[in-house]
Amino acid sequence: MSKSSTSPTVLRTKGVLPIQKLQLFYQLGIIKTPEDYPLQPEQFQPNSLDLRLGKVAYRVRCSFLPENETVESKLQKLTQHSFSIADGAVLEPNCTYIIPLLEELHLPSGNNIRKTDFPEIVIDDKISARTNPKSSTGRLDVFTRVITDFSHRFEEITPGYKGKLYLEVVPKSFPVRIRTGQRLNQLRIRHGFSVLSDEDILRTHHSDPFLFGEDEKPISVDNLKVSNGLFMSVSLHGKKGEVVGYKAKKNRDLIDLDLIDHYKVSEFWDPIFAQSEDYLILEPEAFYIFASRERCRIPAHLAAEMVPYDTGSGELRTHYAGFFDSGFGGPVEEGGARAVLEVRSHDVPFLIEDGQTFFRMVFEPNTEIPDQIYGRDIKSNYQGQNLKLSKHFKGG
Repeated sequence: MSKSSTSPTVLRTKGVLPIQKLQLFYQLGIIKTPEDYPLQPEQFQPNSLDLRLGKVAYRVRCSFLPENETVESKLQKLTQHSFSIADGAVLEPNCTYIIPLLEELHLPSGNNIRKTDFPEIVIDDKISARTNPKSSTGRLDVFTRVITDFSHRFEEITPGYKGKLYLEVVPKSFPVRIRTGQRLNQLRIRHGFSVLSDEDILRTHHSDPFLFGEDEKPISVDNLKVSNGLFMSVSLHGKKGEVVGYKAKKNRDLIDLDLIDHYKVSEFWDPIFAQSEDYLILEPEAFYIFASRERCRIPAHLAAEMVPYDTGSGELRTHYAGFFDSGFGGPVEEGGARAVLEVRSHDVPFLIEDGQTFFRMVFEPNTEIPDQIYGRDIKSNYQGQNLKLSKHFKGG
């Protein structure tokens, strides 16, 4: 978008920017890409933007946060070797890679920023961003997180940040073949930061339900578990012979991320069948896929993030991916969709039981209703899902 004399866009309400504002930010140069790699329409989601791998990967000795320096300066100290991924390359399990992304951010700066360095917009609060892995990334047990220059936290991009984005990538269970342009993670931009209080969650659920039972009917407000978010649990119950989860096999062949509906489930996963006892002991450092016991949906005026439930022990990591765009789970009459849980127990065997609390959902308002809604206007491999592996597997 060229500089013009038209009235500026005004952001007054706090919340997550919807697709139409993400598109505007790209036109304004707040989101930047190389000229030969413009953003593609399919990168835009209702409340988020898919980010793409750049041209080079760096194999580094260890993970890091740059804190008081740039990522480039850290790479000069820690890189073991670098290689092109333009035509594809394999990342080995449990090795750490840093990959510059094609997208850059140039966020408006300043504390009192009604007048910003972008005269085309007027904003009432700070503009920041947050990133998460995409669903398919987490379900393949590929650990990713974004790093920015001078940052002391992963995934968080501070107001006024101007520069490159880098993705740390660590395949855990399987070698993966990647290439330039693939999308392993996504970005959400916020105007201010506001989450629904527990009272707001209960009030909204009463008129526009979030959570449904296995019968696909809204759960009574009296039965919701809320405490700084909405709690959900894991499902291990099923009919005899029914698959209630999957455990990743060790030392398997590589997965090419370009190949969709391609791999046999049995070559990479051991099924976990329903047991009469409805419990399971997780093996240390093994990777599991389960589904939530409840079904959920995200109303059009909200976005949500999946936050791990802190057991206080540090022994259980309950997911990698976290964003839920507006419209996930469909309208109320469709009864929602299950959340898929990526689970790893650390250090010791860990007992889990059907209905055990596993995570919570934190809801954020959108600054306005997205022009396109997940599942209705933007199709997904996971809309209306039950237990589901990544899209790379046949039937996944």
